[in-house]
Amino acid sequence: MRKKRVLLFSEGFGTGHTGAAYALAEGIRLLNPDVQCRVIELGRFLNPTVAPWILSAYRKTVSSQPKLVGMMYKTQYHKSLNRLTRAALHRIFYTHAQKVIEQLKPDLIICSHPIPAAVISRLKQQGLDVPLYTLITDYDAHGSWVNPEADRYLVSTSRVKSILTGRGVPPELVTVTGIPVHPKFWERSSKQQLRKELGLADIPTVLIMGGGWGLMFGKDVMDSLTARMDDIQLVFCMGSNDKLVAKMRATPLLNHPNVKILGYSSEINKLMDASDLLITKPGGMTCTEGQAKGIPMLFYSAIPGQEEKNAQYFVELGLAEVLNSDVVDRWFSLLLREYAGLEEQRKRRLALERQQPHNCASTVLQLLGKSADESAEPRIARAQQARTEEPVYVTP
Repeated sequence: MRKKRVLLFSEGFGTGHTGAAYALAEGIRLLNPDVQCRVIELGRFLNPTVAPWILSAYRKTVSSQPKLVGMMYKTQYHKSLNRLTRAALHRIFYTHAQKVIEQLKPDLIICSHPIPAAVISRLKQQGLDVPLYTLITDYDAHGSWVNPEADRYLVSTSRVKSILTGRGVPPELVTVTGIPVHPKFWERSSKQQLRKELGLADIPTVLIMGGGWGLMFGKDVMDSLTARMDDIQLVFCMGSNDKLVAKMRATPLLNHPNVKILGYSSEINKLMDASDLLITKPGGMTCTEGQAKGIPMLFYSAIPGQEEKNAQYFVELGLAEVLNSDVVDRWFSLLLREYAGLEEQRKRRLALERQQPHNCASTVLQLLGKSADESAEPRIARAQQARTEEPVYVTP
């Protein structure tokens, strides 16, 4: 019997869209190895020379003119991509996208970015007979995600579902699945064991994630972060930003045995388990991974638009705060004075009913008419154990 095939299209604007696609693919493979998944960044795949230049320009615009990005997000918030834009995307991508689909013969296409969603929607309008699911990778829904040809939307929360239905999407086409995270984030491992494995001291630990966007802290925040290095370990994870890594390693202030400066790491799941507090930009994927690990979060430099909405969601939920020097001072005091209590709160956060990080992959399998393989059931059971709907807040 031919295996079911799922084709996931994304774009590389930030890491979250493609990260969500890979996470969903890996989750599906784990739950049912008989389903084949392929992830493709449409622009990079079809235009490998031009795409990096476009993504670089986007990143520079976000870093240098965030207010402009926010203004564009808000002015277009309620609007789907217009006919001219859809036609232009169709003209650029039509032939290649059509050939990829004809070659791979997917039973289902999932798009985790609005651009490929618009491209596939136009193909469906012209006769493509493959179901299209749109996976929204933030805790908000910009109008550009909406296409009348989409067969289903997979969304993070009931609030996002309400936004879509308010724009005329039939409620039966919107499924609240949560944002998918890689199976490595479905469970939690021993903190002490991981610290030993990663070469970290067994003391209160703060994970600080920056990466391609850089670390946009003021001097007062950096002073607060480094004021207690003798007692609190700082792990900076800067992704593939090699220049920033080199600059930080050459900074005398950070030359301390309790400061670790890392570049790209494929072990973010382990670093989150080994840490007690996460400081990060509020990208949809990172926030969801942090939630899956139950780690309290402090947010800095939200990109106006979707990241502001992500931050708002997690702050209102009680799982995060917005970073400033006073917040850092308070949290570092808590780590030193009430460490056991914070760890107990973390265990309770992991027990929340909403904490089902495998849910998106399970839902896609169900919609494909497939079920989880028996060999995956113990792992799902461990991820689901001791759930409760009791509210938990990060501050005592």
